[in-house]
Amino acid sequence: MENERKDIKYYAQRNIKVENLIHLVNKERLKEQHRKQQKNKASGIDKVTKEEYDKNLEENIENLIERMKKFSYKPLPVRRTYIPKANGKLRPLGIPAYEDKLVQGIMADVLNEIYECKFLNNSYGFRPNRSCHQAIREINQRIMINKVNYILDCDIKGFFDNVDHKWLMKFLEHDIKDKAFLRYINRFLISGYMEDMKYYETDKGTPQGGLISPVLANVYLHYVLDLYFEKYIKPRLKGEAYLVRYADDFLIMFQYEEEARKVYKLLITRLAKFGLEMEQEKTRIVPFGRYKGTKETFDFLGFMHYNGKTRTGKYTIGHKISKKKRKSKQQAITKWIKEHRAYKFIETIKLLNKKLIGLYAYYGINGMLKELYKIYFHTIYALRNSIFRRSQRKLDKRTFNKILIRVPIAKPKIYQDIWGWNI
Repeated sequence: MENERKDIKYYAQRNIKVENLIHLVNKERLKEQHRKQQKNKASGIDKVTKEEYDKNLEENIENLIERMKKFSYKPLPVRRTYIPKANGKLRPLGIPAYEDKLVQGIMADVLNEIYECKFLNNSYGFRPNRSCHQAIREINQRIMINKVNYILDCDIKGFFDNVDHKWLMKFLEHDIKDKAFLRYINRFLISGYMEDMKYYETDKGTPQGGLISPVLANVYLHYVLDLYFEKYIKPRLKGEAYLVRYADDFLIMFQYEEEARKVYKLLITRLAKFGLEMEQEKTRIVPFGRYKGTKETFDFLGFMHYNGKTRTGKYTIGHKISKKKRKSKQQAITKWIKEHRAYKFIETIKLLNKKLIGLYAYYGINGMLKELYKIYFHTIYALRNSIFRRSQRKLDKRTFNKILIRVPIAKPKIYQDIWGWNI
């Protein structure tokens, strides 16, 4: 398996089309994908779980491979469900059938092996050894070190629902020479979804909730945006400009305002060519940086970024949890505590601490401790109110504090370094 990865990387690095990929969807890799699947996950329209598939694993995998060889294997439509967004709206999510998860997992791994050496450094989302915190650090350092005066804060309207299948397949064909492998990717793209017992076709967009969607999205924006910016736009600018992208969220930092406006217009035309649309109400040019010192802010990846000063009066970039995110997180904590009011107090704290540590790990970058303590104190307040309502007697502050000493709530700490030294 390691030799296969090296071969793929060898050809991909030299811009030679990669061949003979479909054989990588084999018994060994399918078993590996099966082991990776988490237990007790929601099932697709086939209603098959990991536990059920495991009962006849050898037979099931042999049968799947045989169908793939005969091209009789067709991915099932995903089961559509919805999850709440920070703005109160609902985000559609697709749950693939179990076998489709296994095949998608392998194909996603293969695509990552092909494209990881091709993707540019300005892309951070859904890539090995890359994270949103590295993207934040890149923005932080560019503004602090380089000549950045303006931020083009961009938003693509419904990106994952509007990826053009024909263009995506053209991009893949540029790097892959395996008709069978590409045929199955296309089958996943057009497999559709089921909602309220009704089937809906998909003539555009990537498979919602599919394991293959993130890498396909990166391939699409690699050709539509990243290369276009580096090869066409950047060489034609007089001033400095830097793109940072995390999945479909991106911003561009500029030295000159007129060039920011020019690029904004170019991007509208560029995206339209590939079936995408800029959300113009959410896209804006923000004066920002050490030479501007304005009170303007911009949100990116759940953080609000603002011009600030250190204790000694030097320029720095400040970070907070964006207002929408903080409100939604606090509401989610309050709701969770209410829903678990009947649990034993110790068990509630243990489960609550897991949620809090997850929040701290994401938002715990340099300079964010005060922000995290707002979440911490909100949690204590919501917890005390919940205990007071379910208690038969009045719970005073001293008694509540004694309980917290015995069963403490996880306190915030800084998890991620974006300033250049190790935490």
